Amino acid sequence: MSEWLVLTIAMAAACAVVLTIVVINNRRVPDDDDPSATPDVMEYMTMMIGVIYAIVLGLAIAGVWEARGAAQETVRQEAQALHEISARVQVYPADVRDRIRADVDAYVSYVVDEEWSHMSEHGELGDEGTRLLEQVRRSVTDYQPATDHEGQAYQPLVDQVGVVDDARGARGQSAGATMPGVVWFGLITGALVTVGLIFTLQIRRTGRELLLAGLFSALIAFLLFLIWDFDAPFGRGISATATPFTDLFPNLPG
Repeated sequence: MSEWLVLTIAMAAACAVVLTIVVINNRRVPDDDDPSATPDVMEYMTMMIGVIYAIVLGLAIAGVWEARGAAQETVRQEAQALHEISARVQVYPADVRDRIRADVDAYVSYVVDEEWSHMSEHGELGDEGTRLLEQVRRSVTDYQPATDHEGQAYQPLVDQVGVVDDARGARGQSAGATMPGVVWFGLITGALVTVGLIFTLQIRRTGRELLLAGLFSALIAFLLFLIWDFDAPFGRGISATATPFTDLFPNLPG
């Protein structure tokens, strides 16, 4: 059973239960009952729906903002690990050191110049980046240390390659949209319901009421746009950047 079918059944069941209780309760009301003696339930329900939707909006914004921050942190970890590899191979012979650094530079150049735009457009990593990272791994692991000093540097270098691989995988998982479709359904439906409730309050065409209604609707639209913009950490306006790579590898052409 799909999640959409489960959601539809749950919503229909909740509405059916509430309406059934209301109808049954209404039949039990005596003829001399005075409705004016009870609080106006419409204002209470409108206020509660607005409060609940505001909480949902806040949680959604916090979630996508946290996802963007986590995506930027994975970029920093990946760039830092690559920088550590380039620095720690200083103890290796010149030809080995230059080969590893060249492989690292090739990988960083590809990520900054090509893969970043590919992630933004397609929401996934490029195959060339995987190949270049594998070349870095082979260059590091294939060398057999000739001295104790080189041997002490070997395992940390291998560990840093693992950090790069892990951070790259996390970056790939964050490349696309992170908000599930069912959440977007709830956000958009909630926005329509919340804005639609304005008309249940008998709004009139005075300047003040029209201004407040317009500002309220514009605020809902802005918050939904903010969530949509943050939803793809690498793909839209306020997105994670490749700054950690360019800061740690300033000499690369780009």
